[in-house]
Amino acid sequence: MSSAHALPAQWRGQALAPLNPDTAFNGYICANVLHALERLGVFQRLAAEHTLDISAYCEQHALDPAVFQALVRAADSFGYLDVHGGQVRATAVGEDAVRALGFFTWGVGGYHDVFANAAPLARGDRRFGADLHRDEAMVALGSAQADTALMRHILDEEIARIDFHTLVDLGAGISERVSRLVKDRPGSRGIGVDISRPATELAHETVAGHGLAGVVQPVCADVLDILFKDHEVDGGDTADVVMSFMFLHDLLADPRRREEVVPRLRKAFPQAHTFLLGDTTIRPRGEGEDSRLPVFSSGFELAHALMGVPIHTREAYERLFERGGMRLRRTVPFGAPHTYLFVLEAA
Repeated sequence: MSSAHALPAQWRGQALAPLNPDTAFNGYICANVLHALERLGVFQRLAAEHTLDISAYCEQHALDPAVFQALVRAADSFGYLDVHGGQVRATAVGEDAVRALGFFTWGVGGYHDVFANAAPLARGDRRFGADLHRDEAMVALGSAQADTALMRHILDEEIARIDFHTLVDLGAGISERVSRLVKDRPGSRGIGVDISRPATELAHETVAGHGLAGVVQPVCADVLDILFKDHEVDGGDTADVVMSFMFLHDLLADPRRREEVVPRLRKAFPQAHTFLLGDTTIRPRGEGEDSRLPVFSSGFELAHALMGVPIHTREAYERLFERGGMRLRRTVPFGAPHTYLFVLEAA
């Protein structure tokens, strides 16, 4: 592997397997508590002001005091918050957890129904995409949070080396990433493509918040329609850089046309000289580290198995790019465990 970075130590993880029942059950409750507190703005307030008064916070945000106090005391028992009287502070673990909150938004907020219905899915009583769905807006938000906390600085290093005028983000979610990159590159424009209408609606708010209305265009479209049904995106034919993050496995889900995806990406964006494709891969097994589990990997693998979407190894991706006519400049570890940024150029 050609890499600009050493593999991050946290990819080995700290959770020791097997997880005993006490750890497994408490971890499930803790994940829900952390997600609830993130949604209530607690960690953001503590990061800014270091302490929080329970009564004042409930009054300010019109919260049920009994429910809120139960949540913060649960977080105290799990070691994330320190509660004394009516005052709350984050512990060292709680401060560290802020970088990982996007995974909780993604998993608890986005995939709670999918995980909860694993048995009906296995029996065939329910089917993902028919009578069972993920929360698309929460998946998009969690991805954006993880991007900000773990991936942004790595992408910035790579994009700084590349000239572009029109930047396309496929599977853009709420268009936070493309907006930020275009804002940092005066004179450029961006297109954020996502299949989710709720995410696209949030994207318009994101673009407006950056002051980029008319410069970054959120587009609600299925990328597979762009690749295989000649659906045209206004401005896509002039794009010189195309990027996609945590999305490539969805494009490759159908094995009948898997080998066509990379060539059709090149065809859909004929002027693109660089493709930045980031995705999470299968966690390698049998490397002497199986007794420790990192955050995210097990959830990513299980969620996609339940949805019927195959995921791939790093090596499989690199072979696919080569067969599709792209040259791999480098493979860069990309923040989240076993996630890589593949920097490619059209041959």
